[in-house]
Amino acid sequence: MTTPTVVQADPVRDTPGSAMSLLERRVTLSTVGILVGLAALAWYLTVRQAAAMTGMVTGLSQVGTRAPADIAPIIFMAMWLTMMVAMMFPTVAPMVLVHRAVVQRRGEGWAPTATFIVGYLLVWTAIGLLPLAAFVALRNLRGTGTPNWLVIGSAAALVAAGLYQFTPWKRLCLRACRTPFAFVIDHDFGGGNKSALRAGISHGAYCLGCCWALMLVLIVVGLMNLAWMAAIALIFLAEKNWRYGVALTRLAGTAVTALGFAVLIYPGLLTWLSGGTPPSAMGGHM
Repeated sequence: MTTPTVVQADPVRDTPGSAMSLLERRVTLSTVGILVGLAALAWYLTVRQAAAMTGMVTGLSQVGTRAPADIAPIIFMAMWLTMMVAMMFPTVAPMVLVHRAVVQRRGEGWAPTATFIVGYLLVWTAIGLLPLAAFVALRNLRGTGTPNWLVIGSAAALVAAGLYQFTPWKRLCLRACRTPFAFVIDHDFGGGNKSALRAGISHGAYCLGCCWALMLVLIVVGLMNLAWMAAIALIFLAEKNWRYGVALTRLAGTAVTALGFAVLIYPGLLTWLSGGTPPSAMGGHM
């Protein structure tokens, strides 16, 4: 007769308040603390940059009405990366925590999780080349006011951004961002730094698919418009981590779509939204 196998309990892992539980809590607190601390530092630097780069605050409505900005591409990209850290690090904290927990269970150190974050930032850094190209193309545009084609383009961008919130692609990417444990398990790739980099890039791609539309709104109203930055960052945080995040996504989509049509009907609204002088009258139909 076969003797039953007795599974021994692990007193370190199974006892409430054990050393292992304490260690896991410390890892959680330290991970969150690092992410929040880096985000806070990035916000501080962004506020300082916004004060020094007023042309980056006022948005597309000011194109052609101000002196050309002479910011170097490398400075622009550094500014963009700082903004991404400020806006995105709080939203990805649950994903990073799950990745860190999986890595820790395998006995690996901090390097894979740090590499995961690097992979994530690589995606957002690369996509920053698109606003850089738009900035370089438009910064020397001359004129006496906002060109009609720019108003129409801004309105179309807002409408497109709003409608995207209702698409299957948005739902797919948002689902990946809202289920960190399932994502990490499906994108573990076997462990190690190389696998962590692949996982970070994959998550960055899903995050981009989830957030690019509202980032487009930020480009329209002012890339470093602090009020809009804060509002959009809060939407990102809520839609990924709040129980009613999916409903918020649709609410934001409706609001942005309506805003796009409003800009098309009342072009002066674009100047006001972009941080310029509010229009004295909401006239000026296209």
